[in-house]
Amino acid sequence: MPIPDDVTGDEIDKDVRQELLSLPKTLAEDVARNLVMVAKLLDEDPERAYGYSRVALRLASRVAAVREAAGFAAYAFGKYSEALAEFRASRRMTGSAELWPVMADCERGMGRPEKALAMAGEPEVQRLDKAGQVEMRLVAAGARRDMGQADAAVVTLQSPELASNAVHPWTARLRYAYADALLEVGREEDAREWFAKALEADQGGTTDASDRLAELDGVEFTDALADDAEDEDEGGDEGVAEASDESADEDK
Repeated sequence: MPIPDDVTGDEIDKDVRQELLSLPKTLAEDVARNLVMVAKLLDEDPERAYGYSRVALRLASRVAAVREAAGFAAYAFGKYSEALAEFRASRRMTGSAELWPVMADCERGMGRPEKALAMAGEPEVQRLDKAGQVEMRLVAAGARRDMGQADAAVVTLQSPELASNAVHPWTARLRYAYADALLEVGREEDAREWFAKALEADQGGTTDASDRLAELDGVEFTDALADDAEDEDEGGDEGVAEASDESADEDK
């Protein structure tokens, strides 16, 4: 797959670069460039990111970072079974539990929320850092909702991390998930409060909390550009009509 000339491979994380040192220099550069493309396209174009990940995988399937990147690309593209296989491979190579939450979410994606929920109770969760444990809680709550257990999802999200006023990278998503769960069980006022709290913490715009708040408040947004275009069209039609009338008068 084509890679822009300005992508050198030096953009990758230093830990990944360290892993690639086990490869011949030219091969390592090729793999690194493909991994950079995966990272660049993962959010905006998951299909192309997946394509680059497959190239990297063919070149260096024995590198844990490559297997992990391939897993995230497959995950973003909705290929959950394939993603789970890559995450498992990476975990076998590293022994790390870091991927446990996303592996559980793959189980949800494959229609197995019971398995995801079981994973939330495994010893691996205790090996996760705080961010990983919050992520696991989010996955478990999602699994509860998948199973039609909306009230249990609300309880699952109630935690010291949710009650804390401190803002972390995961705070907005946790508050948003709690608000969404509250809304599902009919607690609209509480949901509004937590969507507002999510918005306060959402410094990077990772959620649509502002839209959800507006929706609860009955606010409707209009597209000003579209309205202007319609006005111009109407004005244009009137102008054509006036011109036609003048032409008709002249003919008379």
